[in-house]
Amino acid sequence: MMNFPSFGSRRGPDLAIDLGTANMRIMVRSEGVVFDEPSLCYYEKTAGQMKLIAAGRDVLAMVDRVPGTHVVRRPLARGVLQDMDAASALLAHGLSSVVGRKRRGRPPAMIGIPADATKAEANALLAAADDAGFGRIELVREPFAAAIGADLPVREARASMVVECGAGTTEVAVFSIDGQCRSRSVRLGGLGLDEAITEHLHLRHHFLIGKITAETLKKHLAQEGAEDAEVEIRGRSLHNGLPGTLTLPVSEFHPVLQRHFGRFADAARLVVGEISPDLAADLLSERVVATGGGICARFLAEAITAECGVPVTIANDPSGCVSRGLMRLMEERAA
Repeated sequence: MMNFPSFGSRRGPDLAIDLGTANMRIMVRSEGVVFDEPSLCYYEKTAGQMKLIAAGRDVLAMVDRVPGTHVVRRPLARGVLQDMDAASALLAHGLSSVVGRKRRGRPPAMIGIPADATKAEANALLAAADDAGFGRIELVREPFAAAIGADLPVREARASMVVECGAGTTEVAVFSIDGQCRSRSVRLGGLGLDEAITEHLHLRHHFLIGKITAETLKKHLAQEGAEDAEVEIRGRSLHNGLPGTLTLPVSEFHPVLQRHFGRFADAARLVVGEISPDLAADLLSERVVATGGGICARFLAEAITAECGVPVTIANDPSGCVSRGLMRLMEERAA
């Protein structure tokens, strides 16, 4: 647990928060990431009221395994806040984990938000942070933070493009001279791929799998391997209603991956088509970077290269780009 006395200083925020659909990270100025847990809350229904039992890491094993009087809730859906109570509970859990329950004052913080978030969605996030015990909040567009974290030259007079792929939303943005030239958001991400894989197995093989199994299978498909490799999947057969195992070739899931990542490639093509010819030409110099966690960045890079004709590279530690960018921006504010 970290304790630091600078809450409320005029140098800028003391904390930066990457509040994602799948995970939440909290960074402390001059310290780095000090909190990284799933964006999950576990409630029990008692006397008609929902009572918070746990939040964060302790809830992960409970997904798809809770009794009827209990429920696991995600504060965000498709990148934006959908559950105010769960958001406040998760943020409060993170704040207590980082600075302790007997903190002094309300720490200012910087929080990432999707570039296309509406004013109502931004206000809901601000209200949830206030309820959780935070002070002044500065909202930062996540594609800009991702570009900073991926070391893209966003402050130079040349184009750079980032495709930030999260669990709930995917955003494409082009930057030049410290400004966002064009952007598009697709409210779909890694969790959507989990759903697509689950649906494929259901419709084609009459086989049901849970959310944790779908995520594990997605990660396995993202790994480099032979085209004729096979995966073993455990779940329940609809033919007899009993537990069972499927062994399928990896290649069977290629159409599922192509349909999923094709939507992001379409968004990237539209963005490229909206910028000036000179900025578009800049993108031929390998300044298109795929970032984000919870999704197969390799497949995304291949899809965009095929659709747009520009080289796409995968950022170093792609899942940490938004967090690194927020951290760097926070340090700049404090300078």
